[in-house]
Amino acid sequence: MKLQKLNRRFFDSTRGRIVTLLRRSDCTVNELAEELELTDNAVRAHLSTLERDGLVRQSGLRRGSRKPHFAYQLTEEADHLFPKAYDALLNQFIAVLKSKLSPRAFKDALRAVGSSLAKQNQVDTADTLKRRVQNAVDTLESLGGNPTVEKEGGKFVIRSTSCPLASVVSEHPETCQMVETLVSELSHAKAKETCDRSGSPRCAFTISE
Repeated sequence: MKLQKLNRRFFDSTRGRIVTLLRRSDCTVNELAEELELTDNAVRAHLSTLERDGLVRQSGLRRGSRKPHFAYQLTEEADHLFPKAYDALLNQFIAVLKSKLSPRAFKDALRAVGSSLAKQNQVDTADTLKRRVQNAVDTLESLGGNPTVEKEGGKFVIRSTSCPLASVVSEHPETCQMVETLVSELSHAKAKETCDRSGSPRCAFTISE
């Protein structure tokens, strides 16, 4: 819910409106300025910030009455700003699954999903624990997290301030068990989930031999 409010505030801002316009089609500075009723310099300042943040890029030159103008388009990175139907669908699917299964069967189903995903990202079990843990980190990153790993007291701890399943975990904290199984099987070691779900979910997994 907090993420949805943040997105709404962004899209109500001038930069958010620029992103919305660019989602429809590539635009020049002049076209954006006319649509937003701003000066060209004001639009350029906003575009510069959006470029710095990796959300906008120049897409080429477009002919003008006097001289060509650069057109701008959204980057692939900007795609995450827009709501996805699968977030709502996954949330509802898990809610229905939970209502149909016993707590034990529901937990087993989540762990089976984590195990299935792990099978697609396995490395050689003969590799060192450090390498296997790094494989788990890489997999979590590919799923949308921003994990880091540290060694604490002889154990590895993976933390991520961005939970790839945040929209689901907030309502169904049991979902973390699916990721715990994923991390455990990728590292071929015992993984213990200690995620912080007090606000925006933050992942944490302690891994030991």
